[in-house]
Amino acid sequence: MSRIGKKPIAIPSGVEVAVDGTVVTVKKGNKAIPVETHGRVGVKVEDNNVVLDRIGEDKESSAFWGTYRALINNAVTGLSEGFTKSLEINGVGYRAAVKGKILELQLGYSHPINYDIPEGLEISVEKNIIHVKGADKQQVGQAAAIIRGFRKPEPYKGKGVKYTDEHIVRKAGKTAKK
Repeated sequence: MSRIGKKPIAIPSGVEVAVDGTVVTVKKGNKAIPVETHGRVGVKVEDNNVVLDRIGEDKESSAFWGTYRALINNAVTGLSEGFTKSLEINGVGYRAAVKGKILELQLGYSHPINYDIPEGLEISVEKNIIHVKGADKQQVGQAAAIIRGFRKPEPYKGKGVKYTDEHIVRKAGKTAKK
């Protein structure tokens, strides 16, 4: 069984972690990410490390221990390094462009798709690659999933929007009967 909750989270320079009751706030400059623990784990900041403690000895508290450790670690990593997801557009006439705070996609429909870029995210386009960057891992992944959902890759020609590290399993087309 994994004991990810045991590992202390190292706080890099420039990042501040404050514990206020059940809310752990991770700050860097003017950006802050709060993580609400709902009193399910004990959180302490000791000599540049964040240490989490289990409240009970049951299976559920063990699950919360690892989950909240991962959430706090993602907040620290997001503010110090940031998260990036890259999407690739494949298809004739499929294009993407950023116009102000709107991502405009032309994906073979009769109309362009306008996606409002959420606050805290940065989206850039180079040729047929869309880069989604931000400090909140959940927000970056959600935005990338929404963009991919506008035209999922199809299995015959591979046309659509896919993650750059995603492999599309191709199918053979129909064959004529003899």
